[in-house]
Amino acid sequence: MSSPYSNRDATTPIASSKTTMTEKTTASAVSQKAFSSPLPRASQISRVASVSQHTMQARSLLRKQLRVARRALTQEQHEEAAKRIAVQLSALPFFDNSATIAGYLVNDGEVNLKYAIETVWQSSHNKKFALPVLHPVCKGHLLFLTYDTHSPLVKNKYNIEEPILSCENVVPVTHCDVILMPLVGFDVNGNRLGMGGGYYDRTLSFTKRDFDHNSSLTKQAPKLVGIAHDIQEVDSLPVAPWDVPLDAIVTPSRILQFTK
Repeated sequence: MSSPYSNRDATTPIASSKTTMTEKTTASAVSQKAFSSPLPRASQISRVASVSQHTMQARSLLRKQLRVARRALTQEQHEEAAKRIAVQLSALPFFDNSATIAGYLVNDGEVNLKYAIETVWQSSHNKKFALPVLHPVCKGHLLFLTYDTHSPLVKNKYNIEEPILSCENVVPVTHCDVILMPLVGFDVNGNRLGMGGGYYDRTLSFTKRDFDHNSSLTKQAPKLVGIAHDIQEVDSLPVAPWDVPLDAIVTPSRILQFTK
């Protein structure tokens, strides 16, 4: 199946290697604060029956291969990637001009954002950093909480650290200027292959709406930036209708930017 976004233009390509192939009350309050616009209906976020079994199998196989590849990187390679990603992000004008940036904590061989996070914390422009948390009410969704050096963390059901649920620390997704997203695979058309849970796709599905008919929503849509190792690139990803396209992809050696 071809991607509806396959005609988007990529810029600044650089040669790189490729791989081919709380409690209920608190939860309710958090839910109300986190979503300033309606959640998509179940029919909008369900896995679409039109996706072929072949496509799903191809995505699953790629996911396994690419996860193995990134976990095989040495500690030195991971450290170097973390440093270069921080430099690359600092070169993006919209990143430097953003007040609230969301990201993630490293897991399963992903690129570590530790230096990028430190850059945000040390900024003289009073920037705020946020992390995703599994939504306690809306199954399959994420919400974002502020994160700093004093934030207490707990491990979620996937053994990934996240901030402890706290209503006053919730950052509505529409208040995020930039969201740095982990990924398993990507291609030069801006397509992203995640871990398969669909959390980001459900949470960010509003960014796929027709902005021409809702200019206020355009202003609220965050810049979506995929973060990856260079070896996570493939020639062409098998895409699905629910995939949320990215505005940019950043690797240690490349910055790809797209127009939707």
